[in-house]
Amino acid sequence: MRSPHIGQGSNSVNVRRYNERLLLKALRRAGSASKADLARLANLTGTAVGSIITSLADAKLIEFTGRRVEGQRGQPASLIRLDPRGAFGIGVRLDRMRIETVLVNFVGEVLGRRSHDTLLPPPAAVLEIVREDIDAMQQLLSASERQRLAGVGVGQPYNLGSWLREIGLPADAFHAWAEVDFAAELGNSIALPVFSENDGNAAAIAELFYGCGRQHDNFVYLFLGPVIGGGIAVDGDCLRGGTGNAGDFAVMPVLPSRLPSAPAPTGAWDILLTRTSLSALIRHLRYCGETVETRADLEACIARGVKAVDEWVDDCVDALAPALRSVLSVLDSSVVVFDADTDAGLIDTLMRRLLEALAAITPEARGMPEFVRGSFGPDAGAIGAATLPMFFNFSPRAGILKGASVQMQEVSYAAF
Repeated sequence: MRSPHIGQGSNSVNVRRYNERLLLKALRRAGSASKADLARLANLTGTAVGSIITSLADAKLIEFTGRRVEGQRGQPASLIRLDPRGAFGIGVRLDRMRIETVLVNFVGEVLGRRSHDTLLPPPAAVLEIVREDIDAMQQLLSASERQRLAGVGVGQPYNLGSWLREIGLPADAFHAWAEVDFAAELGNSIALPVFSENDGNAAAIAELFYGCGRQHDNFVYLFLGPVIGGGIAVDGDCLRGGTGNAGDFAVMPVLPSRLPSAPAPTGAWDILLTRTSLSALIRHLRYCGETVETRADLEACIARGVKAVDEWVDDCVDALAPALRSVLSVLDSSVVVFDADTDAGLIDTLMRRLLEALAAITPEARGMPEFVRGSFGPDAGAIGAATLPMFFNFSPRAGILKGASVQMQEVSYAAF
């Protein structure tokens, strides 16, 4: 393992902070562990681990639970785990057709939620809705627990006013979002740190922090929602790119759809979201005479095996497989995490069909990726948003948020 001291700051305070986060990451992965386990997992000395465990316990970020015989002579070892009440995060997911706010604890459990299924109102109206929802989430905590709120994360698609023709939404409804920095506006109106991120990256961060990141530091993350989104995990961090749009699979160029329901392309090429998105599936179902107004309607069509669903799956995989093969060729990633806003068997179908399609186009001397189901389903965006303040404050690789819309100081452990 690479030494945790390399590149982690020029003084002992930064090294100490990094090592504290390294132990917290080890506990998230292991669930519970002894001091000896942690020393081995973090590649630290027993003396260093003992000192850090003391400070984390004083900060009430960890707790001791039970004892385990280590298979050797001596006293049974005490087991250590994260304290669920050690920290809390609030997440706000904004989408073109939904506003959702959740409260999570330090181990990723959802403690409360509020949601609004509506065409996204103007920013001022959304600000009032979100402030009320954040207040409601805080009321679920005791006074002492509210002091342990690490902040509020906002996950939203960037460029909310773009590609509306492709997903069938009225352009005039989103004009007001073209210039607004919603996270900055929210940060100016509440007394909590606010962090923002592309919703696809935020969901990928949730996987890193609470989901499959407990087994994998490197993966390509795909999320099938109204628009396909995702993120790219490398060495336990999430790539952002120059504008925060790394992993923006939705705008990858593809050939136009052959489905009669698809909008006519404006040129010789189209973009992936036109073919690979739940908006495209709903559009095709409606074109074929199905009534789809809610997620339940969509899942009922999928569960019934409606022919139009199969037609869309064929078109979706035909576009997504070569795009994904290109991504894998560049990143050399061996794991693809796939999740969606809906299921009813759709996720398993798409993963199976994608594996078949990739097998047909994977070149000689290149391996096939492992497909892993995402951990959060429809909650991915909101939990991802709530994970942002946690990731920033408690991850050993927190460089991803250096470009966040609102720069805040790290929450001090001593403040807890």
